[in-house]
Amino acid sequence: MSLLWTKDGTYRLASYQSESDLEAAINQVKAELFGEHRIYLDVKKKIGAKAGLRNIPDGYLVDLSGQKPRLYVVENELASHEPLRHIAVQILEFSLSFEAEPRAVKNILFNALQEQPDALTKCEAYAASHTFRNLDHFLDALVFETPFAALVVIDEIPENLENVLAKKFQFGVEVLELACYENGNGQRMFRFEPFLADLGDEETVTVPAETAVRKRIDASTIDTVVVPAREEGFQDVFLKENRWYAVRINGTKRNQIK
Repeated sequence: MSLLWTKDGTYRLASYQSESDLEAAINQVKAELFGEHRIYLDVKKKIGAKAGLRNIPDGYLVDLSGQKPRLYVVENELASHEPLRHIAVQILEFSLSFEAEPRAVKNILFNALQEQPDALTKCEAYAASHTFRNLDHFLDALVFETPFAALVVIDEIPENLENVLAKKFQFGVEVLELACYENGNGQRMFRFEPFLADLGDEETVTVPAETAVRKRIDASTIDTVVVPAREEGFQDVFLKENRWYAVRINGTKRNQIK
């Protein structure tokens, strides 16, 4: 069993009681989990054409970290619920419902933002600084002009989950693990890797005056993967076999890699 030790006591890996328990944890740590330039909307409304397939996503993530906004449809899941099969089915249905009635998604986002003044202000400020005429124009671009993408938040990532999702879908799917630890008094700690943390939020840029400044990276512009290599691996694997060892690439960034 995984264990966290602190001077105030130990915390043991614990299971969430339900998906609602997991969702409560997400809302508790959302600022650090998703980052300051992303907005998590915990809203559950049916999407899809009235006469066709309809379902209810667990939420939406609005990504304002780049020059173009990005929307993720969120599925919160427990590893105990046969995730490989269940998640794949859910995400497929989300994508079909989204494509069938995107205007309903836009209305859901608009109404959700009206109920969260801070989130609304962020979106309006982003729209004003990125050549959008207004919030309505911003939401049109977010829903109608950006490719569909999904985000899975799960308590434990099963083996091969990310590979299975990458093979099954042409669109990008990101996976986040949010593990829970508890001490003897029921106090909780959470372990996670922030969303897209391996891409880095900032880079150091040297301007002509040779002064180092911090500049936020636009993840939508990333097109290269750099991996460490030893001489024997480079000679025997890359040069002789024209291949390389498997490396982890974010689901929504695979199609960007040149």
